[in-house]
Amino acid sequence: MDSNRQKKINKLLQKDLGEIFQKESPNLFLRSMITVTNVRITPDLSIAKVYLSIFGADAEKIIHLVKVHTSEIRKQLGLRVRNQLRIVPQLQFFIDDSLDYIENIENLLKK
Repeated sequence: MDSNRQKKINKLLQKDLGEIFQKESPNLFLRSMITVTNVRITPDLSIAKVYLSIFGADAEKIIHLVKVHTSEIRKQLGLRVRNQLRIVPQLQFFIDDSLDYIENIENLLKK
């Protein structure tokens, strides 16, 4: 169960990371559209798991590029949240496959 502080930081990180990906996607990530669907931060605020939805390219290839540029993304995030957080959390990126899961369930229900 997340505390109120964790929930606020999750929303803050999701908003700021979304803006970073929107700004940097054309340059770094092969013009694919990347959406930050969810952020989960650990109770000690040291690690943030970031779930991405990727459109317009091979998701595995894009997630690899995101992981390569993690330090640059974290630096840009630090510049944005430096007044709210003392330490910028380590970022771990994952593909959010919930849309595929929902589509699969809908297809199964139609049969």
